[in-house]
Amino acid sequence: MARILVIDDHDTLREGMAVTLTRSGHSVTAARSGTDGVAAYKKTPFDLVVTDLKMDGMDGIAVTRTLKAQDPAAVVMVVTAFGTIETAVQAMQQGAYDFITKPFTPDVLRAKVEKGLELSSARRQVERLSARTEALESDAARAHGGLLVGDSEPLQRLVTQVRKAAATDATVLVRGESGTGKELVARMLHQCSPRKDGPFIVVHCAALAETLLESELFGHERGAFTGAIKRKLGRFELADSGTLFLDEIGEIPASVQTKLLRVLQEKELQRVGGEETIKVDVRVVSATHRDLQAEVKAGRFREDLYYRLHIVPLLLPPLRERPEDIATLARHFVARHGPRVNKRVKGLEDSALRALGRYAWPGNVRELENVIEQSLVFAEGETLAAEDLPAHLTGVSPRTDTGLPIPTGDRPLPDILEDLERQLIARAYEKAGGVKTETARLLGIKTSALYYKLEKYGFISKGERPEEP
Repeated sequence: MARILVIDDHDTLREGMAVTLTRSGHSVTAARSGTDGVAAYKKTPFDLVVTDLKMDGMDGIAVTRTLKAQDPAAVVMVVTAFGTIETAVQAMQQGAYDFITKPFTPDVLRAKVEKGLELSSARRQVERLSARTEALESDAARAHGGLLVGDSEPLQRLVTQVRKAAATDATVLVRGESGTGKELVARMLHQCSPRKDGPFIVVHCAALAETLLESELFGHERGAFTGAIKRKLGRFELADSGTLFLDEIGEIPASVQTKLLRVLQEKELQRVGGEETIKVDVRVVSATHRDLQAEVKAGRFREDLYYRLHIVPLLLPPLRERPEDIATLARHFVARHGPRVNKRVKGLEDSALRALGRYAWPGNVRELENVIEQSLVFAEGETLAAEDLPAHLTGVSPRTDTGLPIPTGDRPLPDILEDLERQLIARAYEKAGGVKTETARLLGIKTSALYYKLEKYGFISKGERPEEP
């Protein structure tokens, strides 16, 4: 069913066209003057406009010119008498797609309208595809590509949860520290879901001011605000039949939270400055590094929105809680960036892997990738050695406190104790200058027990013999 606007100051002809098109299954709005028709279109754009050419006040040419200036994609057909065909041609020069000459039969009107609706559909599709392509190209420029990398138990447990959640259409909230790879989790959810053939659209909520964020999410009509020179489709519309990823959802202001809640509840929206209600079919995945429950208690985040977003919570562990993945990730980043930054480098030496394993990685996977890329720039051999790494990795850890950070998250006690043990061993090993007997003495354990733990946590490679006490 199409939405059609009929403009004619002749009551009988206007009502006759409206009845014919309504019986054809279309939603028809009738206006008795050019001014009323333009006002109706400004409130809600139509798929097709049928306007009489000769009218008192604003005539069909003025209507066509005004509508095309307001909406370049508007499809207008003019109705003209036999003796005014030349004037109808003038209307087409102003942007009308066709004209129909009075008198005409209902069948002729229906045929002309169907032709116009085909053109309207094609124009809207081109507009949507153009906007979607622009959004996808922008997202692709920021995306690193690939899925989650690592074989550790915490990561594999998350991957299992992601695959289960992907099979549903439930809203997902991904929590994790900055740099852990929350967008990769969102992309994996999309690629493993029934919506994988639809678009994956990203909105970085923290990067946009309030007014820009509202327009980015919901779109706007031409003239909605200063600088709105044309209609803009919002990210919800562009993500239709696909997935919308809202990164740093905890940063959105209260006014946008209210409108976002309505879209999640009703599956419909209105563009900024528009009155048309637009249905959307979108799976929403959001992410944050904040504690949204604390934000709710502080009154900075709507409780009802929190529960709408928190249907399936996923926690992405920081890199310090999955040290087994450091070596795998490091090799992955060498393979990715090596061909572009330094083609000579093909891998990492054990000394480099040990140095990487001892570091706490406050910036998580993003920091590790940065370190590898930086090291590739200065490396001169075919493998990255410890001396190729930044000084803070081979020297003192960037932590300035003397206590150990307590791992957070919903984890079993044995996992937390294991993480603390790794941190204690790292400090003692560093203080002892890598000498195992001295490290064992500082920790108060046997050298053979230390060797097992050093190998377990990746400080030494398998097969390296322990020192004799």
